[in-house]
Amino acid sequence: MKRVNKIIHLLRNQYGRSHVFLKAKKPVHSLVATILSAQCTDEQVNKVTPLLFRKYNTAEDFANAKIHELERMLYSTGFYKNKAKNIKASCRKIMKYFNGRVPKTMKEMITLPGVGRKTANVILADAFNITSGIVVDTHVRRLSLRLGLTENKNPDKIENDLMKIVFRNLWKEISFLLISHGRTVCTARKPKCRECVLNKICPSAFGI
Repeated sequence: MKRVNKIIHLLRNQYGRSHVFLKAKKPVHSLVATILSAQCTDEQVNKVTPLLFRKYNTAEDFANAKIHELERMLYSTGFYKNKAKNIKASCRKIMKYFNGRVPKTMKEMITLPGVGRKTANVILADAFNITSGIVVDTHVRRLSLRLGLTENKNPDKIENDLMKIVFRNLWKEISFLLISHGRTVCTARKPKCRECVLNKICPSAFGI
């Protein structure tokens, strides 16, 4: 617990407090943007969504969207056919079972097509400020292993390990900090260990 708090402190000094990477003004926009972010940069998603949300503003709009038109607007995010299918299906389910409102619980959220724990954690935190878990994306997974915070490689098991050693009020922040550090310093290839603020407490420093 003491070591992970040191990690959070050092990264917070470098990246500041957590903020939202994806631009979304309402829960359904957060849902759509988060689905689009799979295998796509947040920067690219944020380029696509302004026009997308002008055309489709509500869950009902997405539920009634013509699939080929939706696919065309999502093309640049990659895997656009699958993303369009999941977005439309999720919004149809929201209209049918949740009175047109994005659900606010993990149990309900993961029933939506294309939404797993990671996606649900992002939406709950960003759209509702609800902390139900820790977002474990490729960066959080990589850094958790390199920093020795887990020995597991499965994202769900990593999330469980992190929740045991990080105070609940820091769950959202640690995801933001590890993602930020993974994007800029502790990259998958050729991590910049020399300039890393964690190099004195990281068991993997200079060894990758």
